[in-house]
Amino acid sequence: MTNTIKTLIIDDHPLFRKGVIQLLGMEPEFEVVAEAASGSEGVALALEHHPDLILLDLNMKGLNGIETLQLMRDKDVDSRIILLTVSNNPDDLVGAIRAGSDGYILKDTDPEEMIRLIKESILGKNAISAELSGLLAMALRQEAVITNRSQAGLTERELSILKCLAHGMSNKLIARELDIMDSTVKVHIRNLLKKLKFRSRVEAAVWAVSNNLS
Repeated sequence: MTNTIKTLIIDDHPLFRKGVIQLLGMEPEFEVVAEAASGSEGVALALEHHPDLILLDLNMKGLNGIETLQLMRDKDVDSRIILLTVSNNPDDLVGAIRAGSDGYILKDTDPEEMIRLIKESILGKNAISAELSGLLAMALRQEAVITNRSQAGLTERELSILKCLAHGMSNKLIARELDIMDSTVKVHIRNLLKKLKFRSRVEAAVWAVSNNLS
C-alpha cells in the first residue's frame, strides 16, 4: 500500500489494542506498523518505525500516557500523537495537551466518530472529543484570567498564524496560506507559544478559539 498512515498503538490492554487494530483495518488509509503493551516499549517502537500516527493509552502501568508522551517529544518524535482514554478529568486533558498531545479521545466514543477525529488530526486539526472541548476551553480561560495572558505581544504575522492554528491548519497549509516557508511557520509558532506561555499548538488553538481570535 502506498501513502498509508503508518500507525503505532500503545495500550496495556491487549483486547483494546486488537479492537483498535480491527477498527483501523476497515479504513484503507491506515496501516498498523506496530503495537506496544507499555510506554517504554512504545517509545522504542516509535523511534524504530517513525509512524505518522500514535494512539496512546493514558492509564498504563510503569510509564503512564503523559510520561510516555513527554519522553517521545523529548526524543523529537514528530508523529501525530492522540491520547485514547476513559478519563474525562479536565486535569488529565489539560496535562496531555500541554505535554504535546495532538488529541484526546474518550475510549467510549462511537467508532465512526473516533475514526473521524483521528482522520481530522492527520489533517492538522484538533482531535478532541466534543464533550471535552468545553472543559479544555474553560480551564484555559480561567488560567488566562489568572496569568493575565494577552495576545498584545504578538506580531501581526504571529497573530495571523495563531488564527490559522485556531482553524486547525497544519504547518504546510499555513505556509501555503501565508506564502511563506514551512520552516518559517515553525519559527513563528515557537515564538508565539513562548510569548503566550503555551507548550503546544493545540493548547494555543483552543485558547484562541475561546477568546474569539479565530
